[in-house]
Amino acid sequence: MKVFDTVRAWVWDKAIAWLNHEESMSEDLFGDFDKLSQLIRPCDVLLVEGKTRLSEIIKTVTQSVWTHAAFYIGRLHDIDTIGLRKKVERFYDGPPSEQLVVDALLGRGTVITPLAHYKGHKLRICRPTFISPEGASQVISSVVNKLGSDYDARLLFDLARFMAPYGLLPRRWRSTLFHHKPNQATRITCSTMLVEAFQDANYSIWPTQGPTQGATVSYDRFNPRLFTPQHFDLSPYFDIVKPYSPSQNDPETLPNKNIESV
Repeated sequence: MKVFDTVRAWVWDKAIAWLNHEESMSEDLFGDFDKLSQLIRPCDVLLVEGKTRLSEIIKTVTQSVWTHAAFYIGRLHDIDTIGLRKKVERFYDGPPSEQLVVDALLGRGTVITPLAHYKGHKLRICRPTFISPEGASQVISSVVNKLGSDYDARLLFDLARFMAPYGLLPRRWRSTLFHHKPNQATRITCSTMLVEAFQDANYSIWPTQGPTQGATVSYDRFNPRLFTPQHFDLSPYFDIVKPYSPSQNDPETLPNKNIESV
């Protein structure tokens, strides 16, 4: 049995290394990372177009360029609660001036990552539009308390199987996205972590219905395992921030500035 476990662990480690291998991709020519670093605020969701083989699989399954969602918590001195700051320090030993995000990553679990790690990636800031300062603090607290949780690799397979013709799959191969498992809370992905945190603060990602005849939008809790990073991009309750350098907004620098209208 020990031999089997050893072989399984070896195969799993090799699979993770293969999935996390970064492919050669061009840098984002339109984004301005320095400006993004200035604009981003604690409680913002940072969407990332990943460069790994796993990212390419997620793109295929979700039909979206956004393959990862990180959560910005600011610098260490931005965290007012002493207990939360000490927990962050247990997972991060770099300079206190570093801008930090909480990441749920395959092979590493839920960890602290410097924002600078994503320089050169295609990025987008999703900012909760209507959240209160108290709600934002609650979301930050919920996410930070997830540090150290394992990554739910099973969800990736469930998403892939959910996209397959349901009736053609044997029952044991079908997606378990709608199945409740008591121990599932100890394993998360980037999206499930964030959806749970916002919903715990009574801030919904998705409306159950739109406003009708002047009524307000109704909110409800959803199964967090059904969400992917693109839902933050599509949500009506998040503002989209696309940082560009001033030169990119200057009409004189646009490639079609010499094209005359017909």
